Amino acid sequence: MDIDLDRIEQASALIDPVFLNTPQFFDEQLCAALDKRVLVKVETLNPLRSFKGRGMDLLAREFSPGTRMVCASTGNFGQAVGYTAARHGLSAEVFVPAGIAPVKLTRMASLGARVHEVTDGSAHDAAREFAAAQEDRVLVEDGRHPRIAEGAGTIGVELSAAGEIDTVVLPVGDGSLITGVARWIKEHSPHTHIVGVCAKGAANMVTSWRGDSTPWAEKADTFAEGVAITAPITASVERMRLLVDDMVVVDDSEMLTAMRTALTTLGILPEPAGAAGLAAIATHDLPGTVVATAITGTNVSPSLFGEVLSVD
Repeated sequence: MDIDLDRIEQASALIDPVFLNTPQFFDEQLCAALDKRVLVKVETLNPLRSFKGRGMDLLAREFSPGTRMVCASTGNFGQAVGYTAARHGLSAEVFVPAGIAPVKLTRMASLGARVHEVTDGSAHDAAREFAAAQEDRVLVEDGRHPRIAEGAGTIGVELSAAGEIDTVVLPVGDGSLITGVARWIKEHSPHTHIVGVCAKGAANMVTSWRGDSTPWAEKADTFAEGVAITAPITASVERMRLLVDDMVVVDDSEMLTAMRTALTTLGILPEPAGAAGLAAIATHDLPGTVVATAITGTNVSPSLFGEVLSVD
């Protein structure tokens, strides 16, 4: 296991405080709506509106000033790369697929990232080719670097302080969040059940986690950009097989309902992937009495506002 417990603990003292000690609480309206005691952790009250800054702030510390970090992203990871590059004297080149939410494009650029929109081919392939062209460029892949998972693992440290938790359920994109949190939780509360959530239209991580061969690659068909994984990273899948107890899927309509639930009970509007944990609690029979999840992002495309606010 390359996710180190000591480094997770140390990360709690190293990471930019703007990302740490996020609110976590029981909201009675939310608990009633989901018919479960739900400890909700809000990871969006920071300059990125997502949890991604924890892991990237930890990883960026390992690079020499002037290094050009290169990544592929659908938005939130790219924001984290841009933000941490500016903070640590680095630069950021972010390759994105055509058609991602304009709000994410704007925010990446505002944080200092140079954004390359890929209209023909794979953003991941374009990022790899660009990174390999010069020695001062380093490819940063969410899900591959254990430091990113260790930074995300500080969420597990904070959740553990809340007391006994029967199940932790988290959205799964490239897997850094769930593996980092699970690494800490499983060490300090082995009985706690760890459940990952994917979009039904992008269930590649579920398929890969359940199998015993090379991670499955398949085109994504979901509005949840944050979990629209087409080619799972082998190292991340291997970590998940060691740390994650179960994987479930939710469809786009269930995530949309969960977004409405969060808005009406918490006053927070998550993006689809950010509401995936709530959707799983609402639609799956998860074990235990106390379930914890995180609202992982609120970079919502304005095109979804009408659907969220509409009354059936």
